[in-house]
Amino acid sequence: MTHIAAEPGDRYAAVTEEIAQIPLHYPDPVAWRICFGFALLLLLSFFISAGVLFANGVGVWGNNIPVNWGLAIANYIWFLGIGHAGTLISAMLLLLEAHWRNSLNRFAEAMTLFAVICAGLYPILHLGRPWYFYWIAPYPNTMSIWPQFKSPLTWDFFAVLTYLTVSVLFWYVGIVPDLAAVRDRAKKRRQQVFYGLVSLGWRGSARHWARWRQSYRLTAAIAVPLVVSVHSEVSLLFAAGPIPGWTSTVFPPYFVLGAAFSGFAVVSMIAVVLRHTLGLTNLVGERHLDLLGKFVLATGLMTAYGYWAEVFDAFYSGDRQDIGTLMDRLAGDYAWSYWGAVVLNFLPLQLLWWRAIRTNPVLLLLISLSVTIGMWFERYMLLVTTLYRDWLVSSWGAYHPSFWEWSLFAGMLGVFLVPFLLFVRFLPVISSFEIKEAAFEEQHDA
Repeated sequence: MTHIAAEPGDRYAAVTEEIAQIPLHYPDPVAWRICFGFALLLLLSFFISAGVLFANGVGVWGNNIPVNWGLAIANYIWFLGIGHAGTLISAMLLLLEAHWRNSLNRFAEAMTLFAVICAGLYPILHLGRPWYFYWIAPYPNTMSIWPQFKSPLTWDFFAVLTYLTVSVLFWYVGIVPDLAAVRDRAKKRRQQVFYGLVSLGWRGSARHWARWRQSYRLTAAIAVPLVVSVHSEVSLLFAAGPIPGWTSTVFPPYFVLGAAFSGFAVVSMIAVVLRHTLGLTNLVGERHLDLLGKFVLATGLMTAYGYWAEVFDAFYSGDRQDIGTLMDRLAGDYAWSYWGAVVLNFLPLQLLWWRAIRTNPVLLLLISLSVTIGMWFERYMLLVTTLYRDWLVSSWGAYHPSFWEWSLFAGMLGVFLVPFLLFVRFLPVISSFEIKEAAFEEQHDA
């Protein structure tokens, strides 16, 4: 890859050249094809699992009474949470003018977009008749039937659709100038046509830049409140019901911080992998890894406070059902999920107090992977340990995910990986013009 030159003018040109050449002349196409082939196998698992589900109904899953929310809803919350860090890095740090985000925001936004798509598919698949999912939308119809706005399904519809719409707009508006840069450097006709169409006739005029800045910042301002509102809505799916272990006011901030925790962990993993495979060590440097490690540590400690607050809330309330649910989490049939979440989320996390660990790509990758798995354990724990022992002893029942639930989960990873790998292969993964803008401002201030 081209390294950044010393002279300012050459340095700015080298940044654009380095990033634009990735989709035009991918540095390691063999490795990409291997990863893409594996992702396609996972995607095939999704289509097979969804086909079996449509043909036989949700009875092929392990859901039962009282555990009528199983792996599907746990994965829905997990995927939706992963996307939050992309919005925080891109939208909030853009409004705060934190220029270090410029090396991370593009692939973080793509991660958000594809994770929200995966999350949005789960409530649809969870419906008894998923082909009628559009009934959740409020639209005039001949039967004069409107959605039940007290239903969590309706809340999901508005939350996910709003988040997905804003994520698509924010990502696409931000990438247009770089698409034009790739278009201007393309040599093959099909590349010129493709990048010419998706860059929407961008010419970099003063009027184009003025309109772009207005729309980009406006979309960012809309996206930031969604980080809080969307996952707060998800937490209310739990807290609004009279279920022991869920009726806590700590749930909205607890869910939002947990989502940011898992999201920053996934962004850290992606940053380390792309930095190595695409040779971007001069654009995604140790400073970026250090800051990502700090964000993972900070959000992890906040999430740990949520764990402690949940324990305190149960004992302080004195409610026998809440205390019983808590003790069941600590030592019941599914205690492995609680302690798995605690161990994987918070023990390796303590290594991030040291800068040498935060800037070590391999260690940061492993710690982030531990957090990602640990947060999945947490989602599973919150659902199953609360539901499998209902108010009545006669309705107690164990929950075991079926083969088709696991295969659908594996397939959903393919739904995430296939478009993300296509993005990495054919679109600019880093915002070159924002990096140049930040470098110019730093030079001007100096």
